[in-house]
Amino acid sequence: MSQAQQCNLLLARLFPPMRWLHRVNRSTFRDDLMAAITGAIIVLPQGVAFAAIAGMPPEYGLYAAMVPAIIAALFGSSWHLVSGPTTAASIVLFASLSTMAEPSSEQYVALAITLTFMVGVIQIAMGMAKLGTLVNFISHSVVVGFTAGAAILIAAQQIQNFFGIAIPRGSDFHETLWHFATGLDELDGFITLIGVVTLISGILVRRYFPRFPYMVIAMGAGTAVSIGLNLYFGRENTDIATVGALPASLPPLSAPDLTLETLRELAPVALAATLLALTEAVSIARALAARSGQRLDGNQEFIGQGLSNVVGSFFSSYVATGSFNRSGVNYEAGARTPLAAGMAGILLIPLTLVVAPYAEFLPNAAMAGILFLVAWGLIDFHHIRQILQTSRSEAMIMGTTFLATLFLELEFAILMGVFLSLVVYLSRTSRPRIVSRVPGLRDGKRTMVTNETGLAECPQLKVIRIDGSLFFGAVPHVEEALQNIDAEDPERKHLLIVADGINFVDVAGAEMLAQEAERRRYMGGGLYLYGVKASVCATLRSGGYLDAIGDKNIYTSKTEALHDIVLLHLDPEICRGCDKRIFQECDQQPGGAGLAASAAASRGDGT
Repeated sequence: MSQAQQCNLLLARLFPPMRWLHRVNRSTFRDDLMAAITGAIIVLPQGVAFAAIAGMPPEYGLYAAMVPAIIAALFGSSWHLVSGPTTAASIVLFASLSTMAEPSSEQYVALAITLTFMVGVIQIAMGMAKLGTLVNFISHSVVVGFTAGAAILIAAQQIQNFFGIAIPRGSDFHETLWHFATGLDELDGFITLIGVVTLISGILVRRYFPRFPYMVIAMGAGTAVSIGLNLYFGRENTDIATVGALPASLPPLSAPDLTLETLRELAPVALAATLLALTEAVSIARALAARSGQRLDGNQEFIGQGLSNVVGSFFSSYVATGSFNRSGVNYEAGARTPLAAGMAGILLIPLTLVVAPYAEFLPNAAMAGILFLVAWGLIDFHHIRQILQTSRSEAMIMGTTFLATLFLELEFAILMGVFLSLVVYLSRTSRPRIVSRVPGLRDGKRTMVTNETGLAECPQLKVIRIDGSLFFGAVPHVEEALQNIDAEDPERKHLLIVADGINFVDVAGAEMLAQEAERRRYMGGGLYLYGVKASVCATLRSGGYLDAIGDKNIYTSKTEALHDIVLLHLDPEICRGCDKRIFQECDQQPGGAGLAASAAASRGDGT
C-alpha cells in the first residue's frame, strides 16, 4: 500500500465522511434533500410521542432527533440509518429512571442526560476495541420477546391518558392493570372519544392511504375533536388535558452529572441500554445495507452512535439510537448518502420553532391513541409465530424475555434474555455429534458411512466421527460417549477419530484426548486421529499433548490411517478368526482372502 493510500485510509478513519463525500453530486443531493424533508416532518409527532414514553418533557424528544442524528450520520458507516429517540430506548429509560426520580422532573432529566453520556462513552469504547460482534449475543428471539413486552408496557402506560382513569405514576404493569380494572367507573367520555377517534383515524390512514403520514393525520383528527368538544361543551366542562406549548427554541446546553455516586447508580442501566441501543442500530443498518448493497463497518457504527450520544448529552438529548421507522422512510424516500439523515436533523430545528407553539392544542388522549398504534406495530406477530413453530428453546427464550420485560426491570429483562441465549447455545455446543463410521457404499463408491442400520464393525477398531468443538463444556459428553463405546465391547482397544469436524480444541479438550491416548495404550490399543485441522493440531502441539497421542498416530489420509492401523496395530491372531472383514486391508491379514470376499459379498459393496 502506497503512502498516499495509507494517508487516505487514516483520514477516512478519523473523518468517516471521506468515505462517501465523493458520491455526492447534484442528483444525490436533490434526492437526499427530499428524503430529509420527509424525515423531518415525520419525526415531529414521533419525537413528542417518544418523549412521553420516556417520561421526558415533550420537547426533549425533538432535541434527541436533532444533534444526535447529525453526528451519527457524519461518523457512522451506514448510508441510510437515521438516529434519534426510539420506542425501545425510551421505554428502557422510563423503566430504569422512574424509580429514581419523578418523570419529567429536573432530577429525572438530569439523570437521563447523564445516562446518555455514559451510554455514548461505552459505545465509543466498544467500537475502538473492535467489539462490534458482542451485539450478536442478543439473539433475534430476545429482541422479538423484548419488543413485544415493551409494546404492551407502552400501551399500559397510556391507559390513563386514553381513558382518563387516574393511575398513580410509576405503577408497575400489574398495578396499572389493577387500577384500570377497579377504576372503570371513572372513565372520562370526552377523553376516551378523542383517543378512539385518533386510534381509528390512524388505522384507516395506515390501511387505505399508506403513503400519507398517519401519525400527523391521526393527531390532527384527535385535536379537531378536542377543539370541537371544548367549543361545544366549554373547556371548563370537558377538562381535556393537552401536551402544552413546547419551547420554541434551540436545544439548550446541558451537562451530565459525573459524580461517582450517580455513575455507580446508573452503571447497570447504562450497560443494558448500550446493548439494546447498539442492537437496534446495527440490526437496522445491516438490513438496509443488505438492500442497498453497502458494506457495513460495525465498529465504526458503534463509534458513530457513541459520539452522537456523547455530543447529544451536551445538547439536552436523551439516549438516541437507530430508528426502525425513520430509517425505513429515509431509504424508501430515496436517500442516497448520509447527508439525508444529517439534513433531516438540521431541518427539524426551524420546523420545531414554527410548530412548537401549536402543541398546546394537542390533547394527551390523541398522543395516547398514537402510542397505542405504535405499540401494536411493535409486536412482530410473524416472527413470534415463526419462532413458536420452529424451536422450543427459542420460544422459551422469547417467552421468558417477554415476561421479564413485563414484570422485571427492563435492563434485567435484556440481560436475562442474553443469559438464556448463551445457556442454550452452550448446551447445544457442549454436546458435539458423535457417530460410528463403517465402510459402505455411496453412489457406487466405497466410503466411510454413518452406521445407522447396524452394519458389522471391526471387533478391534472403533471408528467414530466428532462434529463440534472439544472445549471444557463438551468434555463430559465426549467422555461419556467413549465410556459407552467401551461398555459395548471391552475388547475393542483401538479408536480412530475422524476429526475434520472438530473446529476448536481448548486445554480441557486436549487434555482429554491425551488421557484417552494413554488409557488406550495402557489397555494394549491406541488412539488415532484423521483429518485434524491445522489450528487444532497447533493447539495439541503447543501444549505438548501430541507427545501423549503420538505424531505417528495423526493421519491426513483415511487410506493411510486404516492401512497402518489394520496392518501394524491390530492383533493378527484375532484377525485370523474374524468373520467381519469390513476393511479392504483385512484381506492382507491372516486368513483374510476368502473371508474378506465373503464378507464383502454379504455387505453388497463388491469388494
